[in-house]
Amino acid sequence: MIRYPIDVASRVSPKLSMLIESQVNEPDAEQPITLATVRGFIAGLLPTAFNETERMHHFDIGPSILDELDALIEEFGGTALAIDFVQTLASEPLSRVIEVVVNDDNRENPATLGTVKEAIVGGLPTRMVGDGVFEDDEDDNLLAEIEALIERHGADSLAEEFLRYE
Repeated sequence: MIRYPIDVASRVSPKLSMLIESQVNEPDAEQPITLATVRGFIAGLLPTAFNETERMHHFDIGPSILDELDALIEEFGGTALAIDFVQTLASEPLSRVIEVVVNDDNRENPATLGTVKEAIVGGLPTRMVGDGVFEDDEDDNLLAEIEALIERHGADSLAEEFLRYE
């Protein structure tokens, strides 16, 4: 498995990242998904009968997505594993939880994804709703999201690395 000296996912637009992730998470995939596989999927969504403007409006996928993917393929090769190009930042609500855990003055060690999960299970999001930091439904998916990050990156990964700054 090739490890790149740079974070290649940081060079992928959010829209392309979501498309790649949808293919990587496809349960019927028989082999590891590569950039070339994703390109074939995206190209298949763009019927040749549509002109460029209709493609962009109808499918919300324009030539720029293919151009971006082609540039990645040119630089990293069509056989590069697509999973490496998926952005894995926390959602904005999870980022707020991570910030609270990271900035806890009582913490002796750096916050990890595992400690963020413990805080979520321990009721931190409920307290944040009570404090007005979250709306009532904003904390609904936090546990599933942190578990997905842990599954992919491990419970000992530094939580701060997954903060989304927007």
